[in-house]
Amino acid sequence: MSSRGVVIVGAGHGGVQAAASLREDGYLEPITLISNEREWPYQRPPLSKAFLKGEMDLSGLPLRGEPFYADNAIDLQRGEAVLSVDRARKRVTLTNGGEVLYDHLILSTGARNRMPKADGLERQGVHFLRTIADAAVIRAGLETAQRIVIVGAGFIGLEIAATARGLKKSTTIVEIAERPMGRAVSPQMSQFFRAAHEAFGAEFRFGVGLEAIDGPGNVVGEVALSDGSVLPADLVVVGVGILAEDRLAAAAGLACANGVVVDARLATSDSAISAIGDCAAFPNPFGDGLIRLESVQNAVDQARAVARRLAGRGAPYAALPWFWSDQGDLKLQIAGLAIGVDEWVERGDSRSRAFSTVGFRAGKAIVVESVNRPADHMAARRILGARLTMTPNEAVDPNFDLRKLALSAPR
Repeated sequence: MSSRGVVIVGAGHGGVQAAASLREDGYLEPITLISNEREWPYQRPPLSKAFLKGEMDLSGLPLRGEPFYADNAIDLQRGEAVLSVDRARKRVTLTNGGEVLYDHLILSTGARNRMPKADGLERQGVHFLRTIADAAVIRAGLETAQRIVIVGAGFIGLEIAATARGLKKSTTIVEIAERPMGRAVSPQMSQFFRAAHEAFGAEFRFGVGLEAIDGPGNVVGEVALSDGSVLPADLVVVGVGILAEDRLAAAAGLACANGVVVDARLATSDSAISAIGDCAAFPNPFGDGLIRLESVQNAVDQARAVARRLAGRGAPYAALPWFWSDQGDLKLQIAGLAIGVDEWVERGDSRSRAFSTVGFRAGKAIVVESVNRPADHMAARRILGARLTMTPNEAVDPNFDLRKLALSAPR
């Protein structure tokens, strides 16, 4: 009986890497990669950065060249969504009515935008960023719009705000929390980036939420906030977080809790199905309980881990998380997770616009945030990944050699 092979749902960073890694690890059976977008699989991070600024065009976005899929016998099905998963018969049903059988199914379905409870989100000039089409429309809008309102001061919101200010547009950032990137970075780093964006010329409105978007006809003209104030606007970008795209998994009866629940080897409650990337809730190797990470690194490393397991060389997933964000002339890089940090120290001087903060939990370094200090970031990835130790006093000492400590990590 011939093998059904592996079916991968979702052709983002995780899905494409899973297909590539299976072939690299010697997997010879059929691989089907299903994408609900018609474009060739592409990178998402540049959409809010280089692509939006016009520094990259569409030709720079594909994850792999078009010949890659045929050359590696990967059946890429573009513009098709999976409607359902029949676990008993091991098959998925597509929007075109077709069915694909599998021996193993990998869910790399990613995430979807969180929708705020506000009126007027359907108006012309109101945008969410998730796809190439979204980014292209926002980029075109930024050329003509003069009054920009960004709802959400997370990574994407601040990246877009920096681009808008680079184009000399009036820019206001609305954030329900009391500081930017509040869930992702230290208070010190939030304070630094708030001051930086204000220096760029942006205005913040903290502690208020979006109530409604209004304007003439069906076009955006103003943004009403929860404190009763109104902001004039002719372009609005809403970025208030994302939700795990776990609806397909839940409908198939798989365990879900803020994502598709997987074990340390990224297997779901059905051993014939794995989940990776933004949609997966997995045991946190650097803390307690389940965690869901929204990063390219996590998606790619989990894809490699599942491919190794299917090739017979599986191990618990324990990759160190790392992230980055480009905002104006500032590159923020983070290694580790700021969960349970009880002490932050600063390495370098934030006034120089090149410094790091190190977070400690019970005296142990668990996260390093770096601005315009890539050497600190690369050293931190090795130090934290190998669980090496340094003290807060060492971290702040300019003579303490992070690189030397990193090089002591076992290879």
